[in-house]
Amino acid sequence: MTTSADFGKTHSGITLSRYLKERSGSAQLPAPLLHLLAEVAHACKRISHAVNQGALAGVLGSAGSENVQGEVQKTLDILANDILIQAHEWGGHLAAMGSEEMDNILPIPKHYPQGNYLLMFDPLDGSSNIEVNVSIGTIFSVLQKTTSASTEVSVEDFLQAGSKQVAAGYCVYGPQTTLVLTLGQGVAMFTLDRDQGEFVLTQDQVQIPADTKEFAINMSNMRHWDAPVKRYVDECLQGKEGIRGKDFNMRWIASMVADVHRILMRGGIFMYPWDKREPGKPGKLRLMYEANPMSWLVEQAGGAATNGKQRILDIQPAHLHERVSVILGSKNEVERVTTYHTKA
Repeated sequence: MTTSADFGKTHSGITLSRYLKERSGSAQLPAPLLHLLAEVAHACKRISHAVNQGALAGVLGSAGSENVQGEVQKTLDILANDILIQAHEWGGHLAAMGSEEMDNILPIPKHYPQGNYLLMFDPLDGSSNIEVNVSIGTIFSVLQKTTSASTEVSVEDFLQAGSKQVAAGYCVYGPQTTLVLTLGQGVAMFTLDRDQGEFVLTQDQVQIPADTKEFAINMSNMRHWDAPVKRYVDECLQGKEGIRGKDFNMRWIASMVADVHRILMRGGIFMYPWDKREPGKPGKLRLMYEANPMSWLVEQAGGAATNGKQRILDIQPAHLHERVSVILGSKNEVERVTTYHTKA
């Protein structure tokens, strides 16, 4: 007789801890970075539990405050941010942290051991979906401090192009809790096995198909888009009768983590472009802790990521909460939209 214990046992059995240890001691994964990533994973488990509890733990709803972006904070936004800070401030692997929910960087207090890494995170991406029980997630990016360990950390230490990341990933809290990670040698996915309390490797060397029939964008903003984005979407909507010669499906979850996860699993293109409502801003998404880590993951899986004109990972940030237009996903589709921008 088949029991519930027989299902879902096709995974590798390799835990995240083992995966990291097998790569530790190398230039790719020095021991302090291993321990830092283990702390990220532990924090994500705690956030996952809080998300799963939801109304039972009284953590839903607005906190009645705004973050540095002027966005209304949810109770879970603040809780997730606190969990990430508490998990990392004492470990001895970080020099400082930066978050969507904090105006400035948070140097590690001097009474704790000091490390040489910098951690950036969006503690709870897509939090507007919390009350309706749609997938949300945590995005993180790790940089190495370029100045000496004895030099006091500053915002300038964080202002590195995305190509300088040493680790990046996200954790999506959905029907399963899945941690997705790159160290610069491909993309691995780990699913939280709640029976053993461990993330277990369920997919390695993830690859995004170069072609796709799905695009993700908020169509309600169409009247505000620039001409190249309108052109691309119009061609998709024309379907088989149009220049593309195939029908497209539109997807939009309003959670970057969920939309990017779908693309990593089956291909597609995600667009959050510049629009004329805020012409002085280059985009909506944050470069340092949303666009950079997601772009690196997508590139490591064979996809592409641009702001419409240049590779996102080549952008030199000017400030901590810098915004950027984002076009990422299946390589051939991203290149098509980018070509439309460069020819405009």
